[in-house]
Amino acid sequence: MTIDRRTFAKSILSVGAATMLAGRTLAQTPPPAKARNIVLVHGLFADGSSWSEVIPLLQARGLNVVSVQNPLTTLPDAVAAATRVLDRQDGPTVLAGHSFSGMIVTEAGVHPNVSAVVYVAARAPDAGEDFGALAGRFPAPPASAGIVYDGDEGRLSEAAFLRDFAGDLPTAKARALFAVQQPFNRALLAGRTTNAAWRSKPSYYAVSTEDRTINPELQRYLAKRMGAKTIELKSSHVSLISHPTEVTRLILEAAGHA
Repeated sequence: MTIDRRTFAKSILSVGAATMLAGRTLAQTPPPAKARNIVLVHGLFADGSSWSEVIPLLQARGLNVVSVQNPLTTLPDAVAAATRVLDRQDGPTVLAGHSFSGMIVTEAGVHPNVSAVVYVAARAPDAGEDFGALAGRFPAPPASAGIVYDGDEGRLSEAAFLRDFAGDLPTAKARALFAVQQPFNRALLAGRTTNAAWRSKPSYYAVSTEDRTINPELQRYLAKRMGAKTIELKSSHVSLISHPTEVTRLILEAAGHA
């Protein structure tokens, strides 16, 4: 088969345009669908009340907000708890997770109701990825030395909680959060995701630059890898408590309400 010069030129231009379009797709977070539902998930060393500073700010904008009580037993159990809440939403929904619950966001975020995913100082593995091995490529954060176990039940020591988890909060506030810390099962840490929602959903990431629980450089790596709209906050691991306005603003952007 022969191709004349004009046809060849058109084909080259078409390929070039497609390549440029693919580059833009990878480099920019696509605009999210407008969502009125927000589902929040907490991580380790916490419970659903860790979102208590963000929730009223979202509700004040007229949004429907649910904070999932993560069972902290196994990853499938945690994903199932989030999925049940997502099933109840009546339309586009932003799924946001803090810390370990980025695993849940990554897995459950493929739910058809999820219009965008938000990671707040959170894990963000690829499908099937060994997140522990990935994290091991970065210096270990100080909080990891503060985890104590009673059999298979783990929690963060009070000293580590105050210093490495919630270091920028007033001591009285941090101690109150420590008092409601929920233990996690060791099996939870062995779970691997089978999906990577950030590969198909608009993605947003809030990096905590003073984080002593998840290495800030690891957070930057994850945010860059997913092509997320990224903000950086001079915050401890609990930016959702110490910087609720900025975290809320990012979630609102993900919901199309910026």
